[in-house]
Amino acid sequence: MEPLSWDDGPASGDARRSSLLAGSAGQHSADLAGGTTMVAGTPREEDCIPRKRPRNGRRNGSNGRAPNGARPSRRARHVTTPAQERAYLVGLDYGQRAAMGPRESLRELGRLARTAGATVVGQTLQRRRRPEPATYIGAGKVEEIQGLRAETDYSVVIFDEQLSPGQQLRLESALEVKVLDRSALILDIFASRASTREAALQVELAQHEYLLPRLRGQWEHLERLEGAIGSRGPGETQLETDRRLIGGRISRLKRQIDGVRRQRGLHRTRRRREGIPVVALVGYTNAGKSTVLQSLAGAETLTADALFATLDPLTRRVGTDDAEAFLLTDTVGFIQKLPTQLISAFRATLEELDSADLLLHVVDATSEAADAQSETVLDTLAGLGLAGTPMLTVLNKADELTLPDGAPPTSEEDLARIAFDNPAREAAEAHEELPNLGTVLVSALTGWGIGELRARLGYELFEQGLASPSRARATAP
Repeated sequence: MEPLSWDDGPASGDARRSSLLAGSAGQHSADLAGGTTMVAGTPREEDCIPRKRPRNGRRNGSNGRAPNGARPSRRARHVTTPAQERAYLVGLDYGQRAAMGPRESLRELGRLARTAGATVVGQTLQRRRRPEPATYIGAGKVEEIQGLRAETDYSVVIFDEQLSPGQQLRLESALEVKVLDRSALILDIFASRASTREAALQVELAQHEYLLPRLRGQWEHLERLEGAIGSRGPGETQLETDRRLIGGRISRLKRQIDGVRRQRGLHRTRRRREGIPVVALVGYTNAGKSTVLQSLAGAETLTADALFATLDPLTRRVGTDDAEAFLLTDTVGFIQKLPTQLISAFRATLEELDSADLLLHVVDATSEAADAQSETVLDTLAGLGLAGTPMLTVLNKADELTLPDGAPPTSEEDLARIAFDNPAREAAEAHEELPNLGTVLVSALTGWGIGELRARLGYELFEQGLASPSRARATAP
């Protein structure tokens, strides 16, 4: 058994719950809803990577006031919040081939749970030759998790793979608590992040498509309904009613999203007619894409140390000279085991990548799983039909990088070695379907290296001909 890991601190991210995390699938169906860097021994301002300042442990100032100096209102001090979920995480190692190993994947699941507002109270990783068809994990492991209920007081068990509807029902019956899988958790986070009508439509579609095959067990305990005024027909079961209602809602959502796709297609066609090249930011979630956009374009965007902070594509113009200006588009971040329902539902958003002359792949250079994260992004892009699109790799968060001995880099040679040794660079160059044009090391937070990145983009677009009319790809409305 994997040793239990405890985390009783406050959860990070948005604590709001969508119905998938706050309630069972049945409830959801009923609702339908300083270190100084020196070069050659002599410090130079332009060669220094500003180190990130240590964070203040308190959210507000030392006097407890909000950042604007105002005291919290009496009403705010008395607002109550829902009880925080206590999550127990479960992973399975059965020799599956994946970019990320099962242990790192389970750690990532913990970050997802905390982003959704839960407190992780324990975890386990079982090794088996294959998943158990009935309950995904073995019967002995199910009993072991049952026995930990009194010790950990968990209120939800989250699995690191997508469970079948039958597996989920049997596990909930055996454990007598809510059971979620990674897909449901990611959908919940997307629901809490959706701040525009377009994002809300796409998330709702993905949630309903995920929920539809899981309706059967939610009403097995109910008897068949008698025919009554207002029902569709005599003898219709609650399950059939829910299926009909959700099926109708899915059809309406698809029609609305098709309208969004057509509108976005018209915008892309107009931009292409204007002859302005397009660079699309791609990357693993929380790699710093929005911060890179803000640094390059000088535009205020939502930047947060949180998973899936950006759901809607955001486009900004970079450069004032019409001869060398380009559009920079930020898109939703990727993650391993991304639910297929989300990829399908967010097609209207991901189609923004189709018109890109160049992909800017932003990588968190400090991540221990940088190679696996990079491989996940590259495989997802290839699956979206973007094979052959030129790509430039950006190793972000250089202000947090250190040498193997833990010391900060002190020369350009040190920086070059860090960039060369980064596993994400190796993964990008080894990928056969997406040609990597090179690697640039930056710190989007401090602005270090952004000038070099801007110059490199100008070189690839306007001197190497990536933005020439011969490369322009028409985008259908």
